[in-house]
Amino acid sequence: MMTMLYALSDAATMVGRNLRHARRALDSLLIGVLLPVFILLLFVYVFGGAMNTGTGYVTYVVPGIVVLCAGYGAAGTAVGVAADRVTGIIDRFRSLPILRSAVLIGHVTASVVRNLASTLLVLGVGYLIGFRPVAGPLDWLVGFGVLALYVLALSWLSVCFGLIASSPESASAFSFFVLFLPYLSSAFVPVETMPPALRAFAEHQPMTPVIETLRGLMTGTPIGNSAWLALAWFGGLLAVSYAVATYLFNRRA
Repeated sequence: MMTMLYALSDAATMVGRNLRHARRALDSLLIGVLLPVFILLLFVYVFGGAMNTGTGYVTYVVPGIVVLCAGYGAAGTAVGVAADRVTGIIDRFRSLPILRSAVLIGHVTASVVRNLASTLLVLGVGYLIGFRPVAGPLDWLVGFGVLALYVLALSWLSVCFGLIASSPESASAFSFFVLFLPYLSSAFVPVETMPPALRAFAEHQPMTPVIETLRGLMTGTPIGNSAWLALAWFGGLLAVSYAVATYLFNRRA
């Protein structure tokens, strides 16, 4: 029992450390806070008038913006892990009598907390400009559960990239990949409007089922098998990424 309490204390200390670093890194904080809002306003007010999605465009696009920005925020975990590794902080932590995995758990948990804040911000701004979700309490609970799984999986995958990257700058390349992938999904336009080859990719890539699940839960539209596909994609990715990250971390010990 005491061992578990010490482990939780170690993990909580690392989470607090990473959140303090995020708060002090003003440029990263502004990007994390303002980028979701700018993207939302850009698509609603600049492109929204030309989009035909069968409903108000703000209603259609908010779930996609949530997934895009949460994924981008989770991918930033790679930069923090790489910075800790190249500066030797991880080696210093290893010399202390603390839970070894607390270092990585701190990065991942802080990522989940940051992305929860950005998600609430996007939803709040979306409401101010006309987004009116019809989700009930259970729908919101399931939706946040799916989003948490998505962020956890991408955060652990980001840890893998952070552990193998040669520098924080090279680790940041993963963020651009994650930021780009939702554009080739149903985030901004229905996949039915895409050319056949691109539509096939959009329908079978992992971002689309997450977006369609959140969209269905928030707006009351049919989900189909999107929830199961999202759980399969990111549940599997979480298991594999956690195993690989643990292996890489221990190998470098």
